[in-house]
Amino acid sequence: MKYLLDGEETKRLRFRLIERSDFSQWIPFFEEPSSFRFWNVQPQSPAVECQRWYDKQFWRYHEDLGGMNALIEKSSGKLVGHCGLLVQQVDHIKELEIGYSLLPVFWNKGFASEAASKCRDVSFELNYSPSLISIISLTNAPSARVAEKNGMTIDKQTVYYNNPVNIFRITRDSWCVINGG
Repeated sequence: MKYLLDGEETKRLRFRLIERSDFSQWIPFFEEPSSFRFWNVQPQSPAVECQRWYDKQFWRYHEDLGGMNALIEKSSGKLVGHCGLLVQQVDHIKELEIGYSLLPVFWNKGFASEAASKCRDVSFELNYSPSLISIISLTNAPSARVAEKNGMTIDKQTVYYNNPVNIFRITRDSWCVINGG
């Protein structure tokens, strides 16, 4: 399956495919109201939202459109969140996005930055795309900081699924400069 990081690792995290058995561990993401505060959505029950999330990931896997990987903390074996490379359509242009979402208990511990930088490095090392984006709500300062730590800058503002967003971008050339290449 294309664009997935199954088997990759960082200092603290192991990437693997999402499994149906992860469902109950991921529900707390949807139980936390802050998880939705940056998006113009009316969430249903946590179980319904979690099922939608999982259905979308398995659909992405099946269609070779990348997808989220489960992030497993090496020291504890716990599910930390999801991160991955996602084929997205933004303003009628196919883009490769680095997406990340963490369980609330793991927020503000550097896991999103660690996982996102691994996605960036793998993508550029394997020449998946000449640039990568992250789609971030205009008001989502924590995710914007992750994108900036990943070497991304705001490329443009647009509307994505009825949400005003910034498109953060990094090019392969910029990544090479950051890495001394």
